[in-house]
Amino acid sequence: MHMDKVSQYERVFNHFDSNGDGRISPSELQQCVGAIGGELSEAEAEEAVQFLDTDGDGLLGLEDFVNFVEEGREEEKVKDLREAFKMYEMDGCGCITPKSLKRMLSRLGESKSVDECKVMIARFDLNGDGVLNFDEFMVMML
Repeated sequence: MHMDKVSQYERVFNHFDSNGDGRISPSELQQCVGAIGGELSEAEAEEAVQFLDTDGDGLLGLEDFVNFVEEGREEEKVKDLREAFKMYEMDGCGCITPKSLKRMLSRLGESKSVDECKVMIARFDLNGDGVLNFDEFMVMML
């Protein structure tokens, strides 16, 4: 991970850690979520800390916090990929066919034949069914 990113995370972490003990408690998590306009009940905050706490002390260390933030980014990526997948899919079959890929590429100004699209799909078609499902699309995009 890039050093700038780590120091940014540390700054945010220290902001959350209002008593400066190097750990984020459920109440500190609750306060911070409230400060950025979100809502988190006491029970939800305790559940979140318990879920993210890797050493079992009931508090979040910096590493737990970084994992939490990075996890959120991953979910965001998957959400964005789902949106993109829907644009390519178009036939409502839950997969990208050579024809739907050709259509989407031509919308993007790239002219490919159906055969060329078959070859592109074949590279990432893990189960050999000639089309891309969402998981195969994700592998292709990441």
